[in-house]
Amino acid sequence: MNKLRRPVIAGNWKMFKTRDEALQFIYAINQEVPEASAVESIICANDVLLRCLVKRQGENLKIGAQNMHFEENGAFTGETSPLVLETTGVTYVIIGHSERRAMFNETDETVNLKLKSAIKHDLTPIVCVGESLEVRENGTTDDVVKQQVVKAYDGVGADEALKSIIAYEPIWAIGTGKTATPEQAEETIKAIRNVLVSLYGNDVASKVRILYGGSVNPKNVDVLLQQENIDGALVGGASLDPMSFLTLVKAAVK
Repeated sequence: MNKLRRPVIAGNWKMFKTRDEALQFIYAINQEVPEASAVESIICANDVLLRCLVKRQGENLKIGAQNMHFEENGAFTGETSPLVLETTGVTYVIIGHSERRAMFNETDETVNLKLKSAIKHDLTPIVCVGESLEVRENGTTDDVVKQQVVKAYDGVGADEALKSIIAYEPIWAIGTGKTATPEQAEETIKAIRNVLVSLYGNDVASKVRILYGGSVNPKNVDVLLQQENIDGALVGGASLDPMSFLTLVKAAVK
């Protein structure tokens, strides 16, 4: 982890937690989250919970959404407008999570549109990229991830890119208990940073935060964060328990 880039720990609750469970969680951690100047601590919850969490977030915890549509309004039943997210007070949104790509027909093109829309509406996009096990085994991970990054940032200016976060999440390591080795994660994230160098130059590439996501937990977070190019984590199951989440965010400021 490069100390020049502020680390990020983002919990993705997916489709878990009732309102009561979410409130119990936030009350348990609010006073324990490290200073925001040291680490960006984020919980990304489902849309129904967003407003009640924002109203109760402390100074050092921020709330994000898990998805959004790129249009401000329209006949898109079941989708969430970036305008609506703005009114809830959230400040982050996950874009292009592998589960959205695999199960809900998210494409590189819609990721690009959502990235641009999020930045337009002052939402910090957490842009997800990653490869399948087949891609990893045939040795084309860097090619696939490069294509995802290039397409996601098509038409996105340097100043806009600086307002985004990238999360590398190998699909084969999500919810499986498998984790890329620290060396594998570092190698691929370094490759992603090199793509940013080709798009925007060294200065911008050195400032964009790139997270690792894929079965991150309190037992492996320290060794992952020791890697030079890994600036934090996008965390699934381990973010559902308040004490586990606190362990992760505190690991980022060691």
